[in-house]
Amino acid sequence: MRAVVYRGVGDVRVEDLPVPQVADGELLVRIAACGVCWTDLKKIDHGTVAPPRVFGHEMAGVVAEIGAGVTRFDVGDRVQVYHHIPCRSCAYCERRLYAQCPGYKRTGVTAGFEPAGGGFSDYVRVMPWIVEGGGVTPVPDGASLEAASLLEPINTCLKCVRITAPRSGDVVLVVGAGAIGQILIRLLVLEGARVVVSEPLADRRERAIASGAARALDPFTEDVATALREESSGVGGDAAIVAVPGQAPLDAAVAGVRPGGRVVLFAHTRLSDHVQIDAGEVCYLEKDIVGAYSADADLNEEVADLVFSGRLRVDDLVTDRFDIANAPAAFDLARSPRGGSLKVVVTMGGEDS
Repeated sequence: MRAVVYRGVGDVRVEDLPVPQVADGELLVRIAACGVCWTDLKKIDHGTVAPPRVFGHEMAGVVAEIGAGVTRFDVGDRVQVYHHIPCRSCAYCERRLYAQCPGYKRTGVTAGFEPAGGGFSDYVRVMPWIVEGGGVTPVPDGASLEAASLLEPINTCLKCVRITAPRSGDVVLVVGAGAIGQILIRLLVLEGARVVVSEPLADRRERAIASGAARALDPFTEDVATALREESSGVGGDAAIVAVPGQAPLDAAVAGVRPGGRVVLFAHTRLSDHVQIDAGEVCYLEKDIVGAYSADADLNEEVADLVFSGRLRVDDLVTDRFDIANAPAAFDLARSPRGGSLKVVVTMGGEDS
């Protein structure tokens, strides 16, 4: 089968690998579509994990084989697959901090080598704790597998929105309006928030307005904090989600929220990613600065319902599709968007791809 193999920093190659062999309790899934995520690109570009590996975790496809003992799925079922599921019995799980659970950190889907998601391949092996733990979502008739491949990033965004905890009518800043930013906007609007967006690319600002944002600003020509005060009777934003890394986006968010407001970091996904903060903003002005990372297994069913019912529109998010043979070009475009690019997906041919 074809697979995109990470061989070292900045080095990915489309290679021929053996199709994984399933054991008892496992599934073999033929992948139709897998989205390109910044977390995979960070691993490739910064060498944060040892090669060789096959990345890709925003995936959906068709069950090709079932291992002995599997009763919930059959060959031919259309499914979306999560690569992490918590143990639900450790101290972190008791506190619903699933992304910190040691079991959650164990990747349960592979195309070969050290398990790393494996979605950038023709087939993946889904391990028993994923199959039995709620990590495989049936895709209903009428829903595309491409749309299903978005469930995992949408789950992370819904978790972020729940941590942000907006009330109806709250003014919420979203910094960054790429695919993740657009999903955040739409989820916040469903929660009744009034969304202000900071985004330097004009086409993404236009998309933000179409997604339901009340206002979209160019941070290089407009003052974000002033705009938030204008949208909130002079008080400042109730919350902000920082969906791009860096000092300047964080500064804008902290300055823009009111005393007692909340800033959620959603893009600082590797250690030693240092930023500075005025501690007085946190202590004296009582602003919360918190993080949101990865998916929440308790939200799997809710996310599927949002997408498959059509309440959350996703059909316009994917702008660029690359056959797996051209996966390195897909990664390059995701790193440096151009020409209106938003969400990049790698396809493997076949159904819904």
